[in-house]
Amino acid sequence: MPATESESQEQTLERLGLEPESLPRHIAVIMDGNGRWAQQRGLPRIEGHRRGVGSVRRTVEECCRLGIGQLTLYCLSQENWKRPRLELDLLMELLRRYLIDERDTIMKNNVRLQVIGRREGLPPEVIDEMNRTLEMSRDNDGMVLCLAINYGGRAEIVDAVRELSRRARDGQLDPEDVDETIIAEALYTRDMPDPDLLIRTAGEQRVSNFLLWQISYAEIWVASVCWPEFAEEHLQQSLVDFARRERRYGGLNG
Repeated sequence: MPATESESQEQTLERLGLEPESLPRHIAVIMDGNGRWAQQRGLPRIEGHRRGVGSVRRTVEECCRLGIGQLTLYCLSQENWKRPRLELDLLMELLRRYLIDERDTIMKNNVRLQVIGRREGLPPEVIDEMNRTLEMSRDNDGMVLCLAINYGGRAEIVDAVRELSRRARDGQLDPEDVDETIIAEALYTRDMPDPDLLIRTAGEQRVSNFLLWQISYAEIWVASVCWPEFAEEHLQQSLVDFARRERRYGGLNG
């Protein structure tokens, strides 16, 4: 059940039976089903992506309201470049407009924007607006909103290995010193906590090359609705289910 406009964070958590410490610090979302949602309604696929922007806004604002520390959204995968050229052009324009139109929401909610992924191949106008929004929100100290754009988990690991190889070649790193911490510090997500909760919509049960290193111990929650239908009540249900789970990290409790 969504919150009423007058409901405070404390009231929402009490209604859901949650304590602040039971919330995930970092939620990652695979926003699936935009095109499928549109096709089911006889609409162009891009219309599903347009409607999905509303779900992004709702999710960002609700995570801010509930005190989530970081939200990472899978916006564009490297595999998405296989789509038809017209759809890609429309997606790039939609992304550019999002980076402009959501600045008020970002600043109003004290959100700090971050972006991960390779910039190669992105249109210059998208990169320009991305840089403006990154700079504008740089000093905000509220929730971190991380957009994964032209992102692939395997590519991220490849880039990390290349960086560490260069450091070893230049005598800056002893290969024997390489451990999980050093690898994590070479990833795009350095200085970010690993996701505690991974949400995927449209009923799909795969991780799709998303944050492969970082989700090693994330709890996975699958919503049956397509992303344009994802609303506050779905996010809240994921939090309730997350709080009920016993996280062992490979060990034993009790």
